[in-house]
Amino acid sequence: MNDQLTGDATAAARHARYGSLPGRIPFEDMTEEVDAGGGGGEAGAYNPEGSWKYYSCLALDLGL
Repeated sequence: MNDQLTGDATAAARHARYGSLPGRIPFEDMTEEVDAGGGGGEAGAYNPEGSWKYYSCLALDLGL
């Protein structure tokens, strides 16, 4: 019986300190629709002639 009173007192103290949980947030309020931008124009376009600038090889970096 003492355990039940202790549990009730603990629960009452917890409820007094923290209160209750906030209400649920609807899914519509959690999402935001944004129009997707373009492909980046010239900067985002693939350029096969300039791709060598971004090539990395460990053997070349080490001078082997």
